Amino acid sequence: MSSPRQSRPGAGQPPAPGRTPAPAPATTPATSSHPATDSADARLAGVHLPADARAGDADFAAGDGTGSSAGDGTRPRTGPVDDGPGTPPVDDRPKTHPVDEARPLGRILLFGIQHVLVMAATPISAIFLMSATLRLGSELTVDLLSAAFVLSGIGSLIQSLGPWKVGPRLPFMMLPGGAPLVLFLAIAEQHGLPTATGSVILTALFTFVVLPVFTRLLKFFPALVIGTMIVIVGVNLVKVGAVLVTGQPGTPGFADPANLGLGMATIGFTVVFYLLFTGVLRQLAVMFGLLAGTALAAVTGAIDAGGAGGELVGLPRLTPFGPPVFHLVAALPLMLYSLASMAEATGQTVINAEAVGKKIDRRTDVPKTVRGDALTSLLGAFFGLPLMVTSGENIGIVRVTGVRSRFVTAAAGVVLVVIGFLTPVTRAISVIPSAVVGGTAMIVFAVITVLGIQTLGRSDLDRHTSTFICAVALALGLLPILVPGVYGHFPPSVRILLESGVAVGAFTAAALNILFHHIRPGIAARLTAVRTEGDR
Repeated sequence: MSSPRQSRPGAGQPPAPGRTPAPAPATTPATSSHPATDSADARLAGVHLPADARAGDADFAAGDGTGSSAGDGTRPRTGPVDDGPGTPPVDDRPKTHPVDEARPLGRILLFGIQHVLVMAATPISAIFLMSATLRLGSELTVDLLSAAFVLSGIGSLIQSLGPWKVGPRLPFMMLPGGAPLVLFLAIAEQHGLPTATGSVILTALFTFVVLPVFTRLLKFFPALVIGTMIVIVGVNLVKVGAVLVTGQPGTPGFADPANLGLGMATIGFTVVFYLLFTGVLRQLAVMFGLLAGTALAAVTGAIDAGGAGGELVGLPRLTPFGPPVFHLVAALPLMLYSLASMAEATGQTVINAEAVGKKIDRRTDVPKTVRGDALTSLLGAFFGLPLMVTSGENIGIVRVTGVRSRFVTAAAGVVLVVIGFLTPVTRAISVIPSAVVGGTAMIVFAVITVLGIQTLGRSDLDRHTSTFICAVALALGLLPILVPGVYGHFPPSVRILLESGVAVGAFTAAALNILFHHIRPGIAARLTAVRTEGDR
């Protein structure tokens, strides 16, 4: 008698006459771990496979042994797949993250212009402050203003598009101003403008050198440190916006009712537009509020448009202060500040990623942001500009509008470059009353404070040590912001660093976090081990 194995027909052969083949056992594809093995078994059982299933064998032979060239154990679908009659097609193609989503060009430009209108006051005020402090001529001031717009646009493009390992590919914008401007002016007054320019170049190069060391320290900047720093940044920015409305205390016209009215009206317009509009129009509420405030200022005679004319095209001047002079001691305060700037860039990157809902790796994405800052600052130094820094203001715009595409800030960068070359446009933007810009800025900047509070909410503030660390860092960081001139009797180089509330708050939070959450537990563990050994 022949064995069952000998009487079984070969694969693909018809059954023997007079015999009915036994039905093939049912198989469940979900339990398969190797598509190629399953397809081979199916062929042995005489089951006909469709072409796409047979193609898995080729993937298995040419790939990684999983039936997929992607190495994930499955062969990925490349488009909509119809799973049978009555079943809607399923599209398994990976979805584009909103940050990487390309919107229609017209809409991207609108949102980009909104960013520009809100941010334009920063380069304008920075250059005007430089001009007034250093008593620069009007022609040189126009050249510097053109350079500020062009470099702000280039920096925004770098951070938004992220070529190679420079720029985190997040909706960022870059601007001059803040503490780096104050340091630049101090160096210029003490050592001359060429030395100030050389100091910016040295600081940019210094940033590239120390960045690998700083990257290893990022583990000491958890949500507790980042959240505390962002709250301080937000409060400081709200104050900046408020000063645009009220003016500096002690100066003529401080808290002028007309300016206060313009600022409050701009905030009111923005609230009304955000309340009444929906969809895209609601996302543009910030820009509409600013335009409505500008229109009100024009009606009330608060705009002087006499300086909006002039030449059509203006090109930034290379080395406007002459060849750079390199003085290491003079550059030291700016180089020390760059460490604080890197800490601030860490917070900006984390909060920006959270605002757009994108997961990042701090060890790789934060250095990209810092490299973008350093590269843009290096380029800007040759056009007479102070350090360029990644701006946190636009994060508030992203959060308010809900538009997360990085191509919007890239479009804003293009607009800034164009503005830098078109002198009439630059001057037209510069005539928007500061009270109107300040009213818009206060809303946007306050959103950053809220984001910082949200970050602190995820930092385990129920622990007493975390609450204590946050409280001390906020106290020291907010002190120079709430009480200007508190360090007025200190040496200039020390005062400049202490008056940066963001730097003081960040370093305080980081140092206390290391002390309480890293050093103290280690010491306690060693003491416990020593006592245990002594008891033995």
